[in-house]
Amino acid sequence: MSHNATITETKQGGIGLGRILHSPLALPLIGLIVVSLLMGFASENFFSVSNIMNVLRQVSIIGILAVGMTFVILTGGIDLSVGAVMALSGTITAGMMVNMGLPGAIGLLAGLGVGLGLGLFNGFMVAWGRMPAIIVTLATMGIARGFGLLYSGGYPISGIPSWVSWFGIGRVGIVPVPVIAMVVIYALAWVLLQRTAFGRHVYAIGGNELAAKLSGVKTRRVKLAVYALSGLTSSFAAIVLTGRLMSGQPNAGVGFELDAIAAVVLGGTAIAGGRGLILGTLIGAILLGILNNGLNLMGINPYMQDVIKGLIILLAIYIGREW
Repeated sequence: MSHNATITETKQGGIGLGRILHSPLALPLIGLIVVSLLMGFASENFFSVSNIMNVLRQVSIIGILAVGMTFVILTGGIDLSVGAVMALSGTITAGMMVNMGLPGAIGLLAGLGVGLGLGLFNGFMVAWGRMPAIIVTLATMGIARGFGLLYSGGYPISGIPSWVSWFGIGRVGIVPVPVIAMVVIYALAWVLLQRTAFGRHVYAIGGNELAAKLSGVKTRRVKLAVYALSGLTSSFAAIVLTGRLMSGQPNAGVGFELDAIAAVVLGGTAIAGGRGLILGTLIGAILLGILNNGLNLMGINPYMQDVIKGLIILLAIYIGREW
């Protein structure tokens, strides 16, 4: 299948079997099924409802981070700052509530503002500063991490209102609130990518930025927007994490950017941009969570788990390149 044909199917958002088998969703779905079956055979508790809900809850933070990362990678960029931005956002949120005594809603809005602001900074430096995304976001990662440690003195900020825990450990029936939040964010992202001109422009920039620009796409504005979205989803993930830990953790999120990138890649999105589906990212995040959960249930050494996951990610990138 040609690159353009794949993008056309992607834009149409069809979910028929034929289109799935010839789209970036095919390999992630096959991988998810195979890995799930293997883990089910290896551990009799794997397919229990409680374990499935636990996997989805654990996946939620990386899954939310991966939404913004998908938009960025689809344009051919990268965002290495998402973990640090999440940590700073959560730390500021807790600090507003505890140190300054502001209402919880104000604290949450402040955290969201931090994520959005840093995302806009990344986008501006990439789009108007014409700097490589990997360098800009690497610098932002250090800046955000440093500010978080300076603001908190290097210690967690605890004592936040008890109701905040609902975002991290609450449930609606048997479904954890973080899972509901993740699904809602993915649904909104799907609409944005598949049903709006903005989504078409994101794919166009990743496919051929010069051609997109010549056809009238405001490439700088689109890049600014995708990095802003990445920062915003990082701050949404921070709300979930803060609710789960009941504190602002300036050291949280170390390495989360790599897990977010892994989820996007495992979901079939081309690392060079222009091809991929947001539903694929969701599958990739769940696949990553299943791997972590299943390897833990089997008692695999944590260091060996990193080796196994690294090899699987490399294999996914190679197969996706050939697909």
